[in-house]
Amino acid sequence: MSRLRTDRPYDIVLFGATGFVGALTAEYLAEHAPEGLRWAIAARDARRLEELRERLPGGAEVGLLRADVAEPATVRALAEHARVVATTVGPYGRYGEDLVAACADTGADYLDLCGEPEFVDLTYVRHDARARETGARLVHACGFDSIPHDLGAYFTVRQLPEGVPLTVDGFVTADATFSGGTFASALDQFARPRQMFAAARDRARHEPRLMSRRASAPTGAPRFAPEVGAWALPLPTIDAQIVRRSAKALDHYGPDFRYRHYAAVDRLPVALGGVAAVAAVAAAAQVPPARRWLSDRLKPGDGPSAEKRARSWFTVRFVGEGGGRRVFTEVSGGDPGYGETAKMFAESALSLAFDDLPPTAGQVTTAQAMGDALTERLRAAGIGFRVAAIR
Repeated sequence: MSRLRTDRPYDIVLFGATGFVGALTAEYLAEHAPEGLRWAIAARDARRLEELRERLPGGAEVGLLRADVAEPATVRALAEHARVVATTVGPYGRYGEDLVAACADTGADYLDLCGEPEFVDLTYVRHDARARETGARLVHACGFDSIPHDLGAYFTVRQLPEGVPLTVDGFVTADATFSGGTFASALDQFARPRQMFAAARDRARHEPRLMSRRASAPTGAPRFAPEVGAWALPLPTIDAQIVRRSAKALDHYGPDFRYRHYAAVDRLPVALGGVAAVAAVAAAAQVPPARRWLSDRLKPGDGPSAEKRARSWFTVRFVGEGGGRRVFTEVSGGDPGYGETAKMFAESALSLAFDDLPPTAGQVTTAQAMGDALTERLRAAGIGFRVAAIR
């Protein structure tokens, strides 16, 4: 649908462009923009926008839009000016809903980097129906949360027989620094467990039920996983939920699909330390003074040096089984929290704007909306999707 909205002045508007990940995304778009791309950067500080544009290759051709989440009219204007709006402005539960509502109402496609289950569930309940009416595609989690896991599971399923029950386990390994925005979002979610579960229940009441198929994403138990030679710890992230929604939407995943999502850790003491650290942060997030202290350690917009990012990497290994076949696949890349997230985000926006995609509308996943097209874009951009073994 977005390819048909040629009356709008911009193909893509990047909101939050002056933040750390936003600036990396702007730089990637400037360096990889296809000929004729009409795009703009947007943020609340006009001076910083000008400074960013001056640094961008071909910046003179990039539009500027001032917008502030505290001024709903400016947020609405973003949606009215763009075929695709990509936003890095989080935590999304605090700052994001007005833009989702504006995109759903005006028919603009919407992308974010959200890993906040409560926000995703609330926007489904409140804005999915309107987006279906206008043709808007609302696509959350278009960075490291959750593209490697969603498209990796999709890629794995494509290597397995069709029409049979399938299981896929994902094992994440990374050497990287958390982004300030990701940390702020995690603290918000840890501080709101009751609201998060209430939003999930409300979504379940509104979602249509699968009648002839089944898709599940149970929390696995901690275990040693000989298939990858590491300790597997269940990851309490949004990724498994996203994979499950892709499986519900797409027949490729078979009549009965199950996905489990883990962190893979080589040594047991490290695994136990990781569990203890997450539990400690979750407990501290319940106490306002402790939460404020933690939030001051790493703020949204903060990020590591270029040298640290250059040394960072991620690998997600998948083990898929079904129809008598077992397949091992892998998705890999560089710095997940910044460089590769900016790449995934920018390529997702370009895919929605220009690729020949399946007809979808409403709240959709990356696999559902962009599947094969986005996988090929990311492969061309240097993110690895490979089959390691088939047995």
